[in-house]
Amino acid sequence: MKPQAPLGLFGGTFDPVHHGHLRTALEVLESCRLGELRLVPASVPPHRPQPRAPAALRLEMLRQAVAGEPRLVADDCELRRGGPSYTVDTLGGLRAQHGSRPLCLVLGADAFLGLPGWHRWAEILELAHLVVVRRPGSRLAPGAELAAAVAGRYCSSAAELASGPAGRVLVQEVTQLEISASAIRRLVAGGRDPRYLVPDAVRRLIAESGCYRASDGQGEG
Repeated sequence: MKPQAPLGLFGGTFDPVHHGHLRTALEVLESCRLGELRLVPASVPPHRPQPRAPAALRLEMLRQAVAGEPRLVADDCELRRGGPSYTVDTLGGLRAQHGSRPLCLVLGADAFLGLPGWHRWAEILELAHLVVVRRPGSRLAPGAELAAAVAGRYCSSAAELASGPAGRVLVQEVTQLEISASAIRRLVAGGRDPRYLVPDAVRRLIAESGCYRASDGQGEG
């Protein structure tokens, strides 16, 4: 039987989703030969300020943003679960659903380096592979605790991710567009137009909802 292509998970507040998120998602999907990449908006992110836009609106923005690409899927599992959005719980649920299918957690370089601060973080490597995205030419310098945890786990090809259910680390260079959700929120709060930073459907939802109109723009994304 032909092995299943890995299933990817890319989490965030997506407040709002923008072209930087979407370009990274597409490049990882294709470079890592994922069968599907699920974009999962957090309900209550434990390590960052709470989202400005309501959960239902963030989910709808995400759904409309990926509507033309069936391999990118907006997944509301953390919104339905409620409470703190711990990645280890989300991966545990996916593992229960998908058995031994390879799972890949997509992380930015900063998130990867901060992994030891995450809830039950050591268990994540037993549930999924890590795909660490970085801009071309940049370097990663994990602290001692993280370096010890990932020693011997690095791999150099997507084929290695498909060969087992979890436990490998692939560093993947992507085209990182210098766009931040917090800058978009500040721009909209100042009465300016986010066109070309977000998909047109997301721009329309932002305008119709007025969700960022008196935003203080705090928090990164």
